[in-house]
Amino acid sequence: MKKLILFILLCCSSFLAVAQEIKIIDKPIIYDSTRIRLSLEYLKQRHGIEQETPTIQPKIIVLHWTAAKTFSSTFNAFNPSKLPNGDRKDIATVSSLNTSSQYMVDRDGTIYRLMPDNYFARHVIGLNYCAIGVENVGSADFPLTDAQLKANEDLVRYLQKKYKIEYLIGHYEYTKFKGTPLWKETNPNYQTGKTDPGVDFMRRIRTNLKDLALKGIPAQ
Repeated sequence: MKKLILFILLCCSSFLAVAQEIKIIDKPIIYDSTRIRLSLEYLKQRHGIEQETPTIQPKIIVLHWTAAKTFSSTFNAFNPSKLPNGDRKDIATVSSLNTSSQYMVDRDGTIYRLMPDNYFARHVIGLNYCAIGVENVGSADFPLTDAQLKANEDLVRYLQKKYKIEYLIGHYEYTKFKGTPLWKETNPNYQTGKTDPGVDFMRRIRTNLKDLALKGIPAQ
């Protein structure tokens, strides 16, 4: 209990200082006792991992798009700890924990940190326990911008240096980890179809980051 109380206090206190390497704006979503409880339940029930605090050891960065046209609409969607009643029926059946990510990048390339890097967020089936999520404001019919590409590149470089990240993938590639030791979803039939953040965006960012030698999808 003491550890849980300390964790809540840390969530409510100011975030880590902005990284010197890049400009990051802290804009925290709610990370209260409800989100903590649901995150611990998700780790146990969906990933088979029992922990006292909902933290992760990042190995993967997963890039997303929001499928919305504004930062505020996605922030407001992520902010509640629980999925709104009747929302996201495709995922609500396995957990009422709301979706979220550690970062979101606006159209102009502004990087927002929604929670500390190593806090658990629900953004990618099977890999949440070791993945940092980066949402980008945009969609298939509202393509991601060059400013977002540069911001994602800078953010990946920062996170790779901080955590020795091994993998960089687009959300649409997550199911390729099935059958590998990294995949930890207890229900083999639980998955959703994804296309974000687009094949072209991933091709471009991988070209820009080739010097990091990050892995993509595992060899089949």
